Amino acid sequence: MNDGTDYRAILLAGTPLIDVRAPVEFQQGAMPGAINLPLMNDDERAAVGTCYKRQGPDAALALGHQLVSGDIRQQRMNAWQAACRQHPEGILCCARGGQRSHIVQQWLRESGIDYPLVSGGYKALRQAAIQITEELVQKPIVLIGGCTGSGKTQLVQLQPNGVDLEGLAHHRGSSFGRTVEPQLSQASFENLLAVEMLKTDGRQDLHRWVLEDEGRMIGANHLPECLRERMTQATIAVVDDPFELRLERLREEYFVRMHHDFTQAYGETQGWQEYSEYLHHGLFAIRRRLGLQRFAELTELLDVALNEQQASGSTDGHMGWLVPLLNEYYDPMYRYQLEKKAAKIVFRGTWQEVNDWVQTH
Repeated sequence: MNDGTDYRAILLAGTPLIDVRAPVEFQQGAMPGAINLPLMNDDERAAVGTCYKRQGPDAALALGHQLVSGDIRQQRMNAWQAACRQHPEGILCCARGGQRSHIVQQWLRESGIDYPLVSGGYKALRQAAIQITEELVQKPIVLIGGCTGSGKTQLVQLQPNGVDLEGLAHHRGSSFGRTVEPQLSQASFENLLAVEMLKTDGRQDLHRWVLEDEGRMIGANHLPECLRERMTQATIAVVDDPFELRLERLREEYFVRMHHDFTQAYGETQGWQEYSEYLHHGLFAIRRRLGLQRFAELTELLDVALNEQQASGSTDGHMGWLVPLLNEYYDPMYRYQLEKKAAKIVFRGTWQEVNDWVQTH
């Protein structure tokens, strides 16, 4: 991959990017799978920027070379060389394809490694990602709707033309939606979405998208406006599953799997603490909508359920607060939102019926 200007090909191939921007820039927005091996750390970059404003480009360049020299330069060289050997098909990237990636490329060349760079840098790739999304969302969209626990995400994941927005956002969209994985910055989320759509589109002759019926926000990430706009015009297939079946899905997802994930990530003791705080936070986030009296009652039931789960491993106690939460809050809220979109509903059925319908229509 020596052509650093075919941005679409770079993104579609999942070409490893050695991103030499400072950590703060990388955190604000990066491409999926990029490896951050900075030429300058945040403090060095800030010092060079100040020097550039006060004394001009030559003085700034001289300061940069002075800051990244000796052992520091050697350590960074070792990291770049190792990454180049590990990813021979990769490509260098800085903010605009300017001095930083050219300097790293030059130093690598002097050490015997010839490695390409992205012309136009991250900014050009970001622009390409935005254009890809704007273009691909023009295809028709069918949304999968249904109350909490209807298995909508799983249904979307099974479709060859499905894109799991919640999976990409590392969030399930409700007040209990956070996952063990932290959410990405807004720009990184949008980049990931663009690449996912590009790859999904490239895998088959795609005539439409299957997405979950989402609000504007998924946790802290918001959907790109062009996609949001198209989703408001999309047709909807609604999963109507029995209440008991939904409860079983929710038990598995929120009490069994989340406890397991927190334990895996933090160990037994801290994992339990994190899991317990996660459930408390979910309820706390909607306390005003529940009314403070009801919030206090449900919190008490949650504490009882957690004690029971910790003592015996049983998650049955959670039904004591989950059932009223669904009946009094989540179901009425979702049904109200769905009523406003009634004209767009084209199919209703069980999970299996909706799955069959999506695959045959």
